[in-house]
Amino acid sequence: MSDHSTHSHGNMNQLMTGFVLAAILTVIPFGIILGEPDISRMLKIGIIMGFGALQIIVHLVYFLHVNRSSEGGWTIAATLFAVIILVIVLAGSLWVMHNMNENMMPMPDMDKMMSLQSQQG
Repeated sequence: MSDHSTHSHGNMNQLMTGFVLAAILTVIPFGIILGEPDISRMLKIGIIMGFGALQIIVHLVYFLHVNRSSEGGWTIAATLFAVIILVIVLAGSLWVMHNMNENMMPMPDMDKMMSLQSQQG
């Protein structure tokens, strides 16, 4: 393997650094949810979305090798594309979760509906 090929795909230290960072950025939000800290719901959502954004950046830098030294204009275009995708994914996730939360039937109403159906049938 030539030095150019190794440099363009990263070395094992860079890949392991990316892997460890990605793992940490995954475990912390799980810990926040499972640990049930006494913080507001909106703060929890903000923290989780922030860690999600950081995780995307880690993947771009360590696994997709988007950095300042690569091919000038393509890096800027790739970064802009990544930011656009990041905003779409995060905003879309929040929108879907909000709409599901607003439109789901509460369990007590579901129980009433089931009892009404059994009385009619």
